[in-house]
Amino acid sequence: MSTENPVKPTAPSNHLSDLWKKEDYWAVWIGIGLTIACMIIWATGSTFFKWVAVSIPTFTDWGNAGKLVSDRMGAFIGLFILFGILFSIAIKFLGYNVKKFIGGFTVVYILSAFITILGSWKVMKDWSLETPVIALIVGLIIGNFIKIPAWLDSALRTEFYVKTGIVLMGATLPFTLIIQSGPVAFLQATIVAVTTFVTIYFVGTRLFHLDKRFSTCLAAGGSICGVSASIAIGGSVKAEKEHVSVAISLVVVYAMIMVFLLPAIIKAFGIPAGPGGAWIGTSEFADAAGVAAAATLGDQALTTFTLMKVVGRDMFVGVWCFVMAYISITKWEKREDGTKPSGMDIWYRFPKFVIGFFVASIIVTILVAASDAAASGSIDKNIIGPIKQLRSWAFAFTFLCIGLTTRFKELASTGWKPWATFTIGVLVNVPLGYILSVLVLGNYWQGVF
Repeated sequence: MSTENPVKPTAPSNHLSDLWKKEDYWAVWIGIGLTIACMIIWATGSTFFKWVAVSIPTFTDWGNAGKLVSDRMGAFIGLFILFGILFSIAIKFLGYNVKKFIGGFTVVYILSAFITILGSWKVMKDWSLETPVIALIVGLIIGNFIKIPAWLDSALRTEFYVKTGIVLMGATLPFTLIIQSGPVAFLQATIVAVTTFVTIYFVGTRLFHLDKRFSTCLAAGGSICGVSASIAIGGSVKAEKEHVSVAISLVVVYAMIMVFLLPAIIKAFGIPAGPGGAWIGTSEFADAAGVAAAATLGDQALTTFTLMKVVGRDMFVGVWCFVMAYISITKWEKREDGTKPSGMDIWYRFPKFVIGFFVASIIVTILVAASDAAASGSIDKNIIGPIKQLRSWAFAFTFLCIGLTTRFKELASTGWKPWATFTIGVLVNVPLGYILSVLVLGNYWQGVF
């Protein structure tokens, strides 16, 4: 898009209707709804959610696996019905075909169930292949060697699943921990995000002469929160659809590389789990990929990753959307009606699932604080434990969908300049993330539990 052409202003939306017409909000409603439902069911003395949030214990032979699955078949079916109903309600309000979604989600769920079982096999555990990573591999194999039917597309809602999973993750982290570590995470994220963003944008526009909006999409994807940032900021600067698609593709490629590379380096050099998780949170390019990578290092790494990625980096989306929208409107575009950006744009474009993450954390933290020791133990077993498992299922759906929608042929056709631009950003981001997470703040992150 030429900077000399006038740009028509986007028609204002009914922001009240966003509450039921935007994916971000539905991720919040489902995540918080499940959290509150777990609490209510627990208060009645029922263990329904402990039953329905099905998991498979580690097994060594497939004969055992058959019995483990058959014993839990009712729970597998119950979980499918639970997720199917919740997601279908959201899909209906979002304006998509519910029948097609149910058919596609059935396939996604069955594949995810098989992958969950496979991820519980001791061989996979020994190779540090967690369920999300296996889901990614299986999805890539199917997506690149088998033609995906059109009716399945409606259920491949990667962003929806990961946002729901992140809200559920909030319910498993004490809010006191977020308050304690949030400022450090935000400071570290600020240093890394600004440095990486400026690097990618400068290299794209000055060295390779890419379009400013294109470079902005690439910079957002590499410095903030990957796919979500590329989409949100691409929209705020009126980037071309093809540019946003390329940015998303590059985020996915490097997310897949880092999901294997970062844990391998951390383990090879004996980096503790806390700093390791923070490094992954600083240098991984997608929330779901980072969850999978951090999960291979344990719960502490998952905690520090979440503080660094969700509390630190994801918080930047709204701010960067406003800043880049302002620059685009005042410097790059000639608008027909002279519309100027509003401070409310930060709220309208802010990722609402991050707010859901905090709310879920506050709700559970208040419940635990108001309970005695015995009740706290019961809460951990019957509320937090099931929510963790529901979160794991949401991330399994996410990674399977990433794999199913990633085409190697399409990635190869994007040209070398965007690849080179993004790669230079990676070469700045990853070492800087290591320096801050391990060398400078290593002792701090090691103390976070």
